[in-house]
Amino acid sequence: MRKTIFKKLEAQGLIANYNRLRKNLPPKLPDRVYMVDETFREGIKAPMVFLTYVEKLKLAKMMDETGISVINVGFPGLNEEEKRSVKRIVNESFERATLTASSAAARAHVDACLEVGMKEINIEAPINGLNLQYRLKISKEEAVKRIVDSVEYAKKHGLKVDFVLSDGSRTALEDILMVFEAAAGAGASKLAIADTVGFLRPLAMRYLISHVRDGLSEAIRKKTPLSVHCHNDFGLATANTLASVEEGATYLHTSLIGYGERAGLAPFEEVVAALELLYNIDTGIDMERIYRLAQLTEKSFALPIQFHKPIVGDTTFTHEVDEHVQGMLAHPLMFEPFPPEIVGRETSLFVGRNTGQTLLQGLLEKAGIRASPRQVDEILRHVKGPAESLDKGEAQMTFYQVKKLLRELQKGLVMPEFWRLVEQVTRQKPKLPQPGEGGGKALTSVTT
Repeated sequence: MRKTIFKKLEAQGLIANYNRLRKNLPPKLPDRVYMVDETFREGIKAPMVFLTYVEKLKLAKMMDETGISVINVGFPGLNEEEKRSVKRIVNESFERATLTASSAAARAHVDACLEVGMKEINIEAPINGLNLQYRLKISKEEAVKRIVDSVEYAKKHGLKVDFVLSDGSRTALEDILMVFEAAAGAGASKLAIADTVGFLRPLAMRYLISHVRDGLSEAIRKKTPLSVHCHNDFGLATANTLASVEEGATYLHTSLIGYGERAGLAPFEEVVAALELLYNIDTGIDMERIYRLAQLTEKSFALPIQFHKPIVGDTTFTHEVDEHVQGMLAHPLMFEPFPPEIVGRETSLFVGRNTGQTLLQGLLEKAGIRASPRQVDEILRHVKGPAESLDKGEAQMTFYQVKKLLRELQKGLVMPEFWRLVEQVTRQKPKLPQPGEGGGKALTSVTT
C-alpha cells in the first residue's frame, strides 16, 4: 500500500513528488537499511527514566516483533546491577533481532560482556583532542592501541565486534580513517560514526560520510558497513541520519520516541517513516506496529510523548473541522502526508471553536440531518461553551502541577545536592575545580 499510493496520485497528475525525481536520488542510496535500537543504552539516560526488568523485556519483545534488526541491551561493564539486567535479557529468546551490548575499549569491559553471554558488542571510544586531553588523559597513539587491543581480544573470545567512534563528528577526517582502518584490521565488522553532541548539519554529515567511505581502503569499504549514531541537540538527528543514508550508511542507531540524554537520539519512528515513505528504502520494519510500540514506550518511561510529535503524537492526524477539512473529507491526503493506517493510526476529526455555522450545517446535511438555524446555533453553543467558560488560570495551575509531579519522578541528584550529601556523610568539604579547570561547571550542574 505505502509503495503504490503516491505513484497512483502521480500517475493521475494529482500531485508532484520531487522525492522521486531521479536527480534527487543519491547514487549511493542503499536498497536496504537495518535499524539498531539504542533505547536501553541511550533512552534510559533521560533524567526522569527508570525501567524495570519486566518493562525492558516487554519493550525488547515488541521491538523484535516490529522488525528491529539489532537491540543494544545495555552496558554490562557499567556496574553489577546493569550486568545482571543485561544477562537476564540475553537469556530470553528473540526470533528476529540480534542482541548487542556496549563496551569501553578495555579488556575488563569486554570480559563483562562475555560474562553475560553476549555474542556481539559495540566497542565505543573517542580519539579527538578534546576527549584525549580532558577525559581519557592519554595520547592518541595509546587510545588507538587500546581500541585495537580490545577489538582483537573480543574477536579472540568469539565475539562479533562493531566499533563506534565516539564524538566522531568532531574528529579530524585523517584520524577517523586511521582508526577505522585499525579497528577493521583488528576484526571490527561495522564502523560507526557518533555525532555525540548533535553538532553536524545534514550537508556536513553527507560530506563526512562520503569522505570516510571513499577514504577507506577498497577491501574494508567492500566488506565493512558504515553506521551512524546521531544525537538531537539541534533537532537534526533525523535529518542527519537520513543524510548518512544518502551516502551509503546502512546501520542506523535510533531510540524509541527519540528518548535519551539531553535532547535525545534520532527518533526511531521518524527515521523509519521517512526512509520507507520518502525514500522507498526497505527498513525491515512492520510499520503498522510503530504506534503500539510508541504507546508501550511512553507507558514504560512514564515520560509523555509531545502531542505534536511527528508520526506518533496525539494530534499528528487530528483535524478541527474547518474549510481545510472539507477538502480532506473529499480525499484524505489533502492535508495528511500519508494514510495514518500505515503506522497503526487513524484520522481524528473534531468540532471546535473554528468550526463555522455553514460547515456545521454541511456536516449535518451529509449525515442526513435537517436542522434549523436555531438548532445549529444551539449545537455550536454547546461546542464552544466549555472552551469559552474555561478558567485558563486553573488549567495552567493543573499543567504546572503535572510538570512538578513528573520532575519528582527524576532519579538521582543534581550535582550540588550530591556534593552536599557527600559532605554530610564524610564530613569533608569537596574541593571542586573551578570553571576553566577541566569542567568545574559540569561538576556542579550535571544530573547524575
